[in-house]
Amino acid sequence: VKLLRTAGYTVDSEYYVNDAGNQMNLLAVSVNARYMELLGKETVFPENGYHGADIIDTAKRIVEADGEKYLSLSEEQRLAAFKEIALKEKLAQLKEDLAAFNVTFDEWFSERTLHPEAVRDACQTLKEKGKVYDKDGALWLRSTDYGDDKDRVVIRDNGVPTYLAADIAYHRNKLERGFGHLINIWGADHHGYVCRVKAALAALGYAPEQLEVLLLQMVSLYRGGELVKMSKRTGESVTLEELIEEVGTDAARYFFLMRSLDSQLDFDLDLATKKSNENPVYYIQYAHARISSIFRQADEAGIAVRDGAELELLTDETEIALIKKIASYPEEIARAASDFAPQRIARYSHELAGAFHAFYNKCRIVGQETALASARLALVLATGRVIRHSLWVLGVSAP
Repeated sequence: VKLLRTAGYTVDSEYYVNDAGNQMNLLAVSVNARYMELLGKETVFPENGYHGADIIDTAKRIVEADGEKYLSLSEEQRLAAFKEIALKEKLAQLKEDLAAFNVTFDEWFSERTLHPEAVRDACQTLKEKGKVYDKDGALWLRSTDYGDDKDRVVIRDNGVPTYLAADIAYHRNKLERGFGHLINIWGADHHGYVCRVKAALAALGYAPEQLEVLLLQMVSLYRGGELVKMSKRTGESVTLEELIEEVGTDAARYFFLMRSLDSQLDFDLDLATKKSNENPVYYIQYAHARISSIFRQADEAGIAVRDGAELELLTDETEIALIKKIASYPEEIARAASDFAPQRIARYSHELAGAFHAFYNKCRIVGQETALASARLALVLATGRVIRHSLWVLGVSAP
């Protein structure tokens, strides 16, 4: 989002909260089963329930707060209560984890707000356009008319909308709010879902090109050259919170951003924590720290960037290379934004740091003739600004 805004686009960011449908029902029955277990009541854990340690933690907090209070309720009432408690807790944790990762959203859109009116209206519009039909008691979208490999159910034979029905209503909602181009970031396992959502938009009369889906590949964590499969804390998958605790937000963000979304990322935990030039984020941040040190030393020596600094004195090959790298930054921003490729800025910032380190090792400032010292300090000033800005775009700090 920062990249697109820097390039001049008007952008809103939105998190779609899946707080409706069967997933929420499974969440409620899973918490209920753990709650009953903790109170010594006989129960059968649902076969397709959520087995994570966080579900047990939620049930424990309910017991600690309210004890056996919910045993007096009917199962229906208890499940409804646990659904709300768990949703509120999980959403709060999600927001907290993302904030720690320097990720914020302008809007948090609740799927619940689409039910039933928006979903019903979207299906009615499709009916009026002749884009759906009844078969075996269900309502089907004619998605094969738009390149899908088969037609898709939008309303099941029991009258319950599918996830596709809600997604159709959601994308229609965004377009009706005036957004001209929609960019979704989905997991790679949703690859087959892209065509049917685009088909639905086309059936509603929108250009399917208005939706662009970026598919995010899975990440593999490595420590000591070995694949890390389990969380130390839960014995399950490693959470974002645990990753940040181990390597820090800066390294975590940079390592995720230095590869394209559609490429497999092998995340080297050992490298991410190294305080050496092998670690790319440390290498860039160290360049910025060096720049701060140069200004402290220059101030002590009475050297400053003068108005009308004689930049024509910067003729060393490392100075010219650094100037050229700085000058290419606006183009890098424009290309990275148009290609949805923040990895270009990650690579650029690393290359800029390299150009600066080469300049630093060859061209001194303190002890040089005043005009040359001032010109070099002006170059260092510009370098620091661009490093700071490129790191800001990446959501990484510049110490």
